[in-house]
Amino acid sequence: MTVFLLVLINGCIVGSTYALMAMGMSTQYGVARILNIAHGEFIVLAAVVTYALQQSGLGLHPLFALVLACPIVFAISYILHITLYRRLRRLSPNLGVFEGNAILVSFGIYYIAQNLLQTYMGAAPKRYPFMMTSVNIGGAGISAAGLFVMLIAIVICVLYTIFLSRTRLGKSIRAASQDSQAAAHLGVKINSIMALCFAIGGILAACAGVLMSMREQFQSTSGLGYTTIAIIIVVLGGLGSVKGAILGGFILGIVGYTVSHFIDSVFMISVFYMIILVLLIVRPKGLLGR
Repeated sequence: MTVFLLVLINGCIVGSTYALMAMGMSTQYGVARILNIAHGEFIVLAAVVTYALQQSGLGLHPLFALVLACPIVFAISYILHITLYRRLRRLSPNLGVFEGNAILVSFGIYYIAQNLLQTYMGAAPKRYPFMMTSVNIGGAGISAAGLFVMLIAIVICVLYTIFLSRTRLGKSIRAASQDSQAAAHLGVKINSIMALCFAIGGILAACAGVLMSMREQFQSTSGLGYTTIAIIIVVLGGLGSVKGAILGGFILGIVGYTVSHFIDSVFMISVFYMIILVLLIVRPKGLLGR
């Protein structure tokens, strides 16, 4: 029972941040139709901002980094969309061509961002001390930082789902994801919504980056690994499904921690891909996909 609690709780801790970064990618793809390969770099950027604040000696709580990281990532993401992706969509003959070209553009952004991050922070792993104590739950010692991270991540997930379901802007986003042309005929400003969703995806990535930095080390080259996991979760949950991203994040978090605990962490991504291969055969649209 102790081992079960250890694996379950730690898996949920990992899964909560997985869910955040997958929600961001799902929002970007579901509305703007952009599979953003540079998604992980925004996660690392937010972690770098948090680390820099902790090393500054100001004594600020790591959550304060959200006040800086979220606006920075929002602005970068919004500008990228209105300057690159919007024009690319206008020049593309159809949606399929746009999606392919958008992936190529995001690869370029990924390499530029990674080089800038490596120049600034080098290749050495970075970490700062935060809530180094543990909490005893049913005999299992659980990191206090991990529990705090999971709590904040769940709050953000809940608030975002309420935003999508209850607010006028959220309903416009859902309408645009279901049928952009019909939504445009009903008065939804599609170009603005697409840019906004791409930027919101960036904000969710920033939240994931700030929270991840509180419980684990990161490197300037960590971004691609985060992007890979986010893509797997988005496919698992269903392309464009925010609730599917949350469910898929927690599932992969528990599976990944189980593999790391009982076998070896090097097999984690391989197991993730095996799950996706089986899913694509049994249920190609994902767990909650339409």
